[in-house]
Amino acid sequence: MLFDIENLCFAYRERQILNNICLKLDSGHFYGIVGPNGCGKTTLIDLLLYHKKAGSGIIRYHGKSLSDYSKKQLAREIALVPQNFNTDFPFLAGEVVMMGRYPYISRFSAPSAQDFEIVSSIMAQTDTKKFEYRLITELSGGEKQRVVFARALAQQTPVLLLDEATSNLDIRHTLTLMDMSAARCKAEGKTVIAVIQDINLAATYCDRLIFIKDSQIAAFGETDAVLTDDTIKTVFDVESKVFFEPYSDSKKVAFRRLRY
Repeated sequence: MLFDIENLCFAYRERQILNNICLKLDSGHFYGIVGPNGCGKTTLIDLLLYHKKAGSGIIRYHGKSLSDYSKKQLAREIALVPQNFNTDFPFLAGEVVMMGRYPYISRFSAPSAQDFEIVSSIMAQTDTKKFEYRLITELSGGEKQRVVFARALAQQTPVLLLDEATSNLDIRHTLTLMDMSAARCKAEGKTVIAVIQDINLAATYCDRLIFIKDSQIAAFGETDAVLTDDTIKTVFDVESKVFFEPYSDSKKVAFRRLRY
């Protein structure tokens, strides 16, 4: 078992964000986390990273509580592509990608030749090599997002977390990022857990979906089983038609317009 989540609760002061979350996540799958704004999707990602501590309940990673891992140990296991990467310091894009190697570099030591080789290879794969000597503060939102994605890949972890990681990207680069993430699951047996607002993008790439509503799990399972008209109605309170679309070889959701 990769992640074993039991009775997880988290609140901001009096506001309950997640309530009694129970999930068992296996390796080698592409999980999508979907749900309305403010339902706790990003909070769940932060808890999986141990960036936040649960009010109650427990998250086990490979059978051990997250609290039993050091920060460096977790950084060698789990990488994050956040929705936004904010810094006022003028790092070069290549330096940002090299940050993904920090969990493997001893304190006060310089990156090795292998670290530079990994960073160079990843930047070539993600089409960010052309940004290597440009300041991160001078890149567009989409360009910056691609660099941060490259940083996460350079971390070479078995688990990749994506928190609305395509929100600043155009269609082509969205598909590239998602294709590369999916390939990690299929070819390398790695795991991707992604917060995705676009339900059709989630249906195309995720083999398992986690629906959250009102701080709780509304549905969880294989995409073909849980992505239904009834689930969409329950979670988002909108009318829809779920159907198989052969061109994308996946389920799709068509929505009925809201009329006021």
